Amino acid sequence: MTPKPARSVNIDWRLLRYIKPYRLHIAVAAVLFLVSTGLFLVFPLVSGQLVNAVTGTPGTLDAGQLIGLLIGLFVLRAVADIFSQYLVSRAGESVTFDLRMDVYRQLQSLGLSFYASRRTGELMSRLSSDVSVVRLALVNNIATLLSNILTLVGSVVFIVAVNWRLTLVVLLVFPLATFIARFYSRSLRPLSTQVQDRLAESNAIAEEAISGVRVVKAFGREAYEVQRFKGVARSFFDASLRLARLRATFGPLIGLMFFFALVGILWFGSQEVTAGRLKAGDLVSFLLYGGVVAGGVGALVTVFTQFQEAIGATKRIFEILDTPSDVAEAPSARSIGVAQGRVSFDHVSFAYENNIAVVHDIALDIAPGEILALVGPSGAGKSTLFNLIPRFYDPSSGCVKLDDVNLRDITVASLRANIAIVPQDTLLFSGSVRDNILYGRLDATEAEMIDAARSANAHQFVTELPQGYDTLVGERGVRLSGGQRQRIAIARAILKNPRILLLDEATSSLDSESEGLVQEALGRLMHGRTTIIIAHRLSTVQIAHRIAVLDKGNLVELGTHDELMARGGLYHRLYSLQFNTDADAGHETPEQMQDSGVALASQRRRRGFNPFALMNG
Repeated sequence: MTPKPARSVNIDWRLLRYIKPYRLHIAVAAVLFLVSTGLFLVFPLVSGQLVNAVTGTPGTLDAGQLIGLLIGLFVLRAVADIFSQYLVSRAGESVTFDLRMDVYRQLQSLGLSFYASRRTGELMSRLSSDVSVVRLALVNNIATLLSNILTLVGSVVFIVAVNWRLTLVVLLVFPLATFIARFYSRSLRPLSTQVQDRLAESNAIAEEAISGVRVVKAFGREAYEVQRFKGVARSFFDASLRLARLRATFGPLIGLMFFFALVGILWFGSQEVTAGRLKAGDLVSFLLYGGVVAGGVGALVTVFTQFQEAIGATKRIFEILDTPSDVAEAPSARSIGVAQGRVSFDHVSFAYENNIAVVHDIALDIAPGEILALVGPSGAGKSTLFNLIPRFYDPSSGCVKLDDVNLRDITVASLRANIAIVPQDTLLFSGSVRDNILYGRLDATEAEMIDAARSANAHQFVTELPQGYDTLVGERGVRLSGGQRQRIAIARAILKNPRILLLDEATSSLDSESEGLVQEALGRLMHGRTTIIIAHRLSTVQIAHRIAVLDKGNLVELGTHDELMARGGLYHRLYSLQFNTDADAGHETPEQMQDSGVALASQRRRRGFNPFALMNG
């Protein structure tokens, strides 16, 4: 028979470093737990003496003195418990805060490729519920574990001192209890991990449906989303029930064994009292100590099960903490300060996780202050090339340079301090208009913020809002129109005052009036800056100094509009297809014609015509 592999270590002991800063609180709490345990262990002994005093056994204290002693013991124990539990709770909340901050800090440091393969709801579950589960096992249960171990050890010492023969009856239970604990642990750990996974999945589905509620309602899919959530919620419910059944049987089984032990103690102890080898009060003390041992074992069983449940949560947390960023900063990286703005692609290729290259050997030099438009059909690689400039990704081969310095040799902070992005789908945070503009430069003055808003054609509509710049924009800016959100984003970029500007189809989804205001604001923003544009509007291409035409990840053409039209290549065919004036349009592939036709029909319905709607990629 093939031997079974060794079991892995139950808990990641790196968690203990989160306890270290609060070891004084825990040490004081441990001392108080020791005091509380000692006072509690005296209770059965004094109770037995009280029985002996009542039954007239010689050599005992007065019953009134013993009752006063018991009251004093309980008061002192209550005081010790109050302070110890507060110190443990404080340490636990501090550990939770530190661990949650480390996870969140790590999430902020990871690159876009990490988020591309994970759902937001799942990450939120790890940040909240998983951290709470680990905290319970790491701090609260360690204190409980310490208290119960002290109680068990003390109780065993006392019962041995009372009557060693009765002690043997209690000890017979431990081998069977250990066997049952090992049996249950094999099921507890994977099942608790499954429960956490199902919870994360349900959170992910709920987050997707809530954040995309407009799409859900537009397609009338409320019932579908309810059923989708119900499916995973039912899976979480079923797994939780299986875990609950396991918990429900584990503790009572252990308790049942100790109950049988207590019955045995009563029978054997009564024989000892009858034979005169044991006092009645000592039997009462022994029974109380037996109950303490049973309760202690039950508490240890609970701690044990919670430790098993924490293992899965610990693994999920450290999966995040141990994930290296795919955009690592070199130890020798230096700050570039204020850049001139020259961007160079030196034979750059890039592939995502599937190792299928989406950009091939791109060689392109963009001069400081130049406006370059990236055009081409869908899937040409425009967005990928765009994302390499702020180092959202690193090239698979070749390098991207800023002012002739490899981006890998520049600190990420100083690189991105020189870059501002105005995306197609503007994301605003759920704070005020002021908060969103100041996101571009947190230390900007009120006057600088308002000047940026004026330059972005945003000041007028902002002042007409109910609370002006203090108006809350709602989640993702839902209370503002598309054009208003875009102008807030432009104001944010103007306030940052970058050397390099990246525009990702910034006017593609706006009406004519909003587009005019946004284009005017963009004109101010682009002045004197190196600008790379994913082109979508004819007006955008017209202001570009050069146009880079991409197709299937290759740079196939580069030049001005007139030069590319005269060359008669892909750019000429795409342009001719838009105006339907050249037979060369028939040379397009079916995929390109489909992309172009859909975009053309949509834009002509909205604006009459738009020759570059096909360049949406």
